[in-house]
Amino acid sequence: MKKIIYQALTRLWGKGHLSSWDKASLEYVRSLGCDYLWLTGIPRHATEKDFVKGNPGSPYAISDWKDINLYLADREDRRMEEFDALVERIHSAGLKLIIDYVPNHVAKDYSGPIVHYDWCDADWTDTLKNDWSSERTRDAMLDILLFWAGKGVDGFRCDMVELVPPDGLGKLISEVKAIYPDLIFIAEAYGKENYWKYLEDVGFDLLYDKSGLYDNLRDICLYGKTAESITWNWQWLGQMQPRMLNFLENHDEVRLASSSFLGSPQKAYAALAVSLLFNDASFMLYAGEELGENASESKDGRTSIFDWCNPASLAHLNCYIHLGKGLNLTEEHVLEKYRSLLALSRQSAFSKGKCWDLCYCNHGSFGFDPTRHFAFLRYDEESCWLVACNFSQEKADMCVDFPEGLRNITKRENCRIEVPAFDAGIVRL
Repeated sequence: MKKIIYQALTRLWGKGHLSSWDKASLEYVRSLGCDYLWLTGIPRHATEKDFVKGNPGSPYAISDWKDINLYLADREDRRMEEFDALVERIHSAGLKLIIDYVPNHVAKDYSGPIVHYDWCDADWTDTLKNDWSSERTRDAMLDILLFWAGKGVDGFRCDMVELVPPDGLGKLISEVKAIYPDLIFIAEAYGKENYWKYLEDVGFDLLYDKSGLYDNLRDICLYGKTAESITWNWQWLGQMQPRMLNFLENHDEVRLASSSFLGSPQKAYAALAVSLLFNDASFMLYAGEELGENASESKDGRTSIFDWCNPASLAHLNCYIHLGKGLNLTEEHVLEKYRSLLALSRQSAFSKGKCWDLCYCNHGSFGFDPTRHFAFLRYDEESCWLVACNFSQEKADMCVDFPEGLRNITKRENCRIEVPAFDAGIVRL
């Protein structure tokens, strides 16, 4: 069953407090059709220290695993009570809560039971590498996850899992799920050769398809890579497909509409349709993406996770949620597009129905260019839909043929469809 996840960097929403996630904000997220809210930056991280990157610092340099960031609270001395109230609001809104779990490292000023080395991976100079050979570390990790699960957290997005021994993670997940069987664990993993291991052997529920679908869609949109690569990735994934987590943005990636990427949110519509509607993988969007946030305040096209910043779209969105106004014309149109595709993804044909890649039977079909076009069916007993995606800068006029074995479902041999540049045409058959 397809899950829809909404990620937000907690300190950038509204006034940057837990209380900014009020009833109206949560109802907005739910109105998009989301099932989960992933709030990044809840556990207390290092800040105002000489080793910290930026100001207030990275939410992935945890200094206290059983506390939350003081700056998120209206009253610092009641911050955990405020978190408990937030969880209750989230659940009352019909949403579930995901927070980050960072198994590979802690902040340089961490003083808890996790055993760590005196060095860091890569350029994460605000952290120290955890020692997973230590029983104390493994016990502490179990205690951490049970602590947050006991507070009502419904899932964990697990950071850089490939840097941690998989057997240790697998045992940990198994022990936690023995007590909280409905918790979901999401793996940030990049090596495609590791996908199966982390899903089947380690026990993750969902896994980023960053090195598969995301990278292919990026290269199709930016560098003219053939759209056939979508098919190749789909075939490679095979039975892992339902446990992928697709996305076009998150806190690590360049914003779609930034000058460092596509420069316009409208140029991402074809990629959005594929990522959200093709196959039954789950989907994640990043706060502001649905308005076309372009990270104009940054130098690299990313919304900073290290510094205080004020993305324009999030300020507009806060006004829109609470006052019913504040969006510019482009933001209104982009939000309408996201709403329509997200609503479609909730229909049973898309959320749990069958998927048929039509590209193999349309080589040579009128107007169909397999290098720039991608077409597929989604169907179940209730409905059948054709989705035709155009990654070209020119409007497409194509005739999509249906194989004979599907014509009892499509009720026709083909469908003539016009698709705007960089967009998707969707027809109920």
